[in-house]
Amino acid sequence: MKKPLIGISGSTMHLENGLFAGYKRSSLDQSYIDSVIRAGGVPYVLPFNTDDEIIEEMVKNVDAIILSGGNDVFPLLYGEEPKEKLGEIFPDRDHFDTVLIKTAEKLKKPILGICRGHQLINVVFGGTLHQDLSYAENISIKHFQKAKWNVFTHSISIDKNSFLNNIFESGIGFVNSFHHQIINKIAPGFKPIAKSSDGVIEAIENLSTQNLILGIQWHPEMMTATDEYAHKIFLKFIDYVKDKSKEDI
Repeated sequence: MKKPLIGISGSTMHLENGLFAGYKRSSLDQSYIDSVIRAGGVPYVLPFNTDDEIIEEMVKNVDAIILSGGNDVFPLLYGEEPKEKLGEIFPDRDHFDTVLIKTAEKLKKPILGICRGHQLINVVFGGTLHQDLSYAENISIKHFQKAKWNVFTHSISIDKNSFLNNIFESGIGFVNSFHHQIINKIAPGFKPIAKSSDGVIEAIENLSTQNLILGIQWHPEMMTATDEYAHKIFLKFIDYVKDKSKEDI
């Protein structure tokens, strides 16, 4: 069987200095690409754009999508005005990723959302966020670490009836952490499948058995070269995509 094509959502960056100041470049962290390759998939960067028809066609041409990290999610999408501690937003990127999600759901193509992607999945399906950790109650651990990106800094507990169960067989995992927003109200049709010790929802999974939609708050793509559990997340996701492709033939 051919290797599955995994579309990874890209973003855009603006050059700030020099001859090309103000020039835009398509961007994606290399770690997403490397993690997909290590797990047996073929990565395709889905470049940011605002043409719905083009976005939909991109999803049609891959077997699954991964939503990469990035800016804060625009709070008006979940019915809130922006609060003082909201970070930088990128509403056009929200739209881009939303079309990716809705198209993939319609076509029953698996979705893995990482960090911002995890948060946006929750919002698209009707959930809400805390715009900053300080707006939630009982937050007691550091969720934006100062340690290097490939070092885990806090633990999570895993739901035994979830996609992550046989990856973290002990029911406990250790993760890196680079976020200041968290899920508040979980979207209908989803369940929390991992939490930190202070109750922050670290992963979600849809309840439907027809197609997997998985959100992860930490950054396993940064750790797949050195951490077996991070690698296993990508490996299991891509194995799921392979099995689903067989069923769809």
